[in-house]
Amino acid sequence: MKNLAQIFWLILVLNFAAASGAQQMSIKLPPDNAAAQVKDGSGDDTVRRNCTICHSTDYIVTQPHLDAMHWQAEVQKMINVYGARINESDAKVIADYLAKNYGPQERKKEEKVGGGKR
Repeated sequence: MKNLAQIFWLILVLNFAAASGAQQMSIKLPPDNAAAQVKDGSGDDTVRRNCTICHSTDYIVTQPHLDAMHWQAEVQKMINVYGARINESDAKVIADYLAKNYGPQERKKEEKVGGGKR
């Protein structure tokens, strides 16, 4: 029994030594598409910090322009269905930011500037 305990500790020490000498690896992801950056505004940092953990900003800026109620539902879907770890205060900031910057009123502004519907 004593030999078995010694073997166990020897294996444990060897594994620890091997792990401590292991090389660290890092992965650098390419930057988001420049044309798909979220608009600057109150809450944009919260959106980037929380949303881009799971998906690129393309998925934000190419969505239909929704009203506040629907953006709130989208944020809740990300939390409840997809498991996004977003706290309650950040979820409100995100939904408010999206409604303000990607709501129906913004679509109308874009249509006026662009000269018509897309």
